[in-house]
Amino acid sequence: MSKIAFVFPGQGAQAVGMGKDAYDTVEAARSIYDRADEVLGFSLTDIIFNGPDTDLKKTVNTQPALLTTSVAYYEALKSKGITPDYVAGHSLGEYSALVVAGVLSFDDAVAIVRARGQYMEEAVPNGQGAMAAVLGADREALSNLCAQVTTDTGVVELANVNCPGQIVVSGSKEGVEGVVARGKEIGAKRVIPLEVSGPFHSSLMKSASEKLGDALHSVAMNNASVPVIANVTAQPVIEAEQIRQLLVEQVYSPVLWEDSVRFLMEQGVDTFIEIGSGSVLAGLIKKIDKNVRIVSVNSLAALEGELFS
Repeated sequence: MSKIAFVFPGQGAQAVGMGKDAYDTVEAARSIYDRADEVLGFSLTDIIFNGPDTDLKKTVNTQPALLTTSVAYYEALKSKGITPDYVAGHSLGEYSALVVAGVLSFDDAVAIVRARGQYMEEAVPNGQGAMAAVLGADREALSNLCAQVTTDTGVVELANVNCPGQIVVSGSKEGVEGVVARGKEIGAKRVIPLEVSGPFHSSLMKSASEKLGDALHSVAMNNASVPVIANVTAQPVIEAEQIRQLLVEQVYSPVLWEDSVRFLMEQGVDTFIEIGSGSVLAGLIKKIDKNVRIVSVNSLAALEGELFS
């Protein structure tokens, strides 16, 4: 029997103007943007719709902006009466998945991801951390190279296992430069340094995870109404306290996206609905298995497509 997973994008998917069509047309979507502004005490909506891009790219703004846009498009999608069998999100996108699964209220989620962005930005002084995308390398070989470079040069670790041949590494500036320099040794086709404000999903984020843990401690969480595939384990989780712990670990652990998608496929998921800005996840999922059905709900026009008619 065919199953559906809703998936939600993370940092890097943002674009000035995202969600404006939903805001202008769907009352439930507009109220999500209005709530975000109210909870945060400033107009996040203005930054999302009008930029400038430099402001939207600041982690502390990007995270609540993407969450808000994903939840707004989810509100627009609700009218189609499609419900998921599973939900998952890429890094920050996991918070959108948790809102949809009823674990977190939107108000709590938008406040938490704003704080999460702040803690992540503060964890490592600017310029001391880095990330890079490694293309065409074997996962185990890259993991071994990271261990060698960490011993020789500086901390560098797997951060995002996105799809076959695309893995992001993260760590100290020196460590990441070491992987950039030595990537060819393990057959990497290219190693591309990323424009990011910190070494996300590496052990250098431990201080951010501790602060997040304290903040999450006071937030009400419910058990999930549908299984959430956790980034840290690539396994389903429902129980609120376990989710709370995994969110803390997620800040300094690799995002096992490829493993999560493969797990979903093993459970019979053959339709993935990506909800939010862009179509980054659709691209990654196609590289994992081009035979599954993927729809990106990144505009109201997308909701008029064949799957929803």
